[in-house]
Amino acid sequence: MDRLAAVIVAAVVGAALGVGIVVLLSDFPDQRQVATTPVSIAGSEPTSATSDPGPSDGPSPAVQPEPASPPMRVGIPAIDVDAELISLGRNDDGSMEVPDFGLAGWYKPGPVPGEPGPAVIAAHVDSVAGPDVFYRLKDLTAGDKITVTHEDGTRSTFMVRDSEQQPKDALPVERIWNKTTDPVLRLITCGGDFDQSARSYRSNVIVYAVAMPS
Repeated sequence: MDRLAAVIVAAVVGAALGVGIVVLLSDFPDQRQVATTPVSIAGSEPTSATSDPGPSDGPSPAVQPEPASPPMRVGIPAIDVDAELISLGRNDDGSMEVPDFGLAGWYKPGPVPGEPGPAVIAAHVDSVAGPDVFYRLKDLTAGDKITVTHEDGTRSTFMVRDSEQQPKDALPVERIWNKTTDPVLRLITCGGDFDQSARSYRSNVIVYAVAMPS
């Protein structure tokens, strides 16, 4: 895998907390640059920075990008999600910070949901205490709505276009961070079989969504 594509979603277990997620993003560029900077991903040749929705987005409705007001809450009625959103940065080892249980996290080095490019929101699937924010993420289907409420009171609404489950060692980097200038959203959590010996899930669930007109 290319150095710039060192992105691995893995399960992390805290002795007292249960199962969570972490995104390792060491050496990956600031995601705000994805829509304007050619990046070589997974050994492929760099491509031009033109709008490219990628295989999982398809055509987007005509949308004016939302103001870059920080996102504060995410709502997904189809799976009964209404959660506070906190910003996530990187740990010293390059891994993405994770939200506390009961919260969702927006990857701050990336676009604000509603801005051009792929914004990423992550949350835990469960813990030893039971289901967490993205417990039913795998149940989302095309057409389901996702609403992100911003600090200034505005809302960015997205429509699910596609979803997939992939082993953690086969994260679809080229689809999550595709070079699109459209405002798109990716939701990520753990999924698949649970490895009892490692105390972690073997796969990740990724949901792809596109912005809807205001």
